[in-house]
Amino acid sequence: MNRSNSVRWLCVILGLAFIAAGALAQAQQGSVYQPTVGQQGKDVVWVPTQQDLVDRMLDIAKVTPQDFVVDLGSGDGRTVITAAKRGARSLGIEFNPDMVDLSKQNAAKAGVSEKATFIKADLFESDFSKATVVTMFLLPDINMKLRPKILDMKPGTRVVSNSFTMEDWEADDTIHIENGCTTWCTAYFWIVPAKMAGKWKLPDGEITVNQEFQKISGALVSGGKSVQFAGKITGDTFKFSAGPVEYTGEIHGNSITLKSGNNSREALRAD
Repeated sequence: MNRSNSVRWLCVILGLAFIAAGALAQAQQGSVYQPTVGQQGKDVVWVPTQQDLVDRMLDIAKVTPQDFVVDLGSGDGRTVITAAKRGARSLGIEFNPDMVDLSKQNAAKAGVSEKATFIKADLFESDFSKATVVTMFLLPDINMKLRPKILDMKPGTRVVSNSFTMEDWEADDTIHIENGCTTWCTAYFWIVPAKMAGKWKLPDGEITVNQEFQKISGALVSGGKSVQFAGKITGDTFKFSAGPVEYTGEIHGNSITLKSGNNSREALRAD
């Protein structure tokens, strides 16, 4: 082969190599990250929530366009995207940056990028206190680590957990998917209760309240008579029965409104 032919072939080979390298780069840039069920994350392995259960979780939380939904450990973004499709502003907090990018792509495909946002962050260092609905599919020990933070959220905040409980904080409701679901088919629902424990001064007596999460008990002293009661807090409202009388009321920080029939009284925190 003469010198001119050698040069010609060298140019052809280099050109083909350049084209191949460019094609490979384009393929790599255009490739979509594919998560694997069971892959290790920072605190948990990734297992997606079945879409039927996602829908039911948002149903039980009664998500509306007025809500701000935060999904803790948002994975591929399906819960955040589903909430956004219902008109809610929604945020996914996810530690894996590849998952965050995938979620943003999925939100764009679903046409909800304006409503659904995702951030790469550590759950324990994140502020989600403004959420009206919190969803999660985490492990029991992580639920327990997050529980104090959740209990300090605004009363009435709705919380839904796929498969795992909050131990002695009993769920307000439970849902279960049967048809077409074989694993991870149950979710638990809570409403963050207001803090009511302590003594409350009435115009003609007082109320002593013992509180265990949403459950309350204690004594109502009124008109010189003391009656034991037991009841429940739902967000910033409560209901209890003291003897034959049923009381309802609202909690406003350091004051409560107590109602029985047509009678309404105000009580102030006394301790």
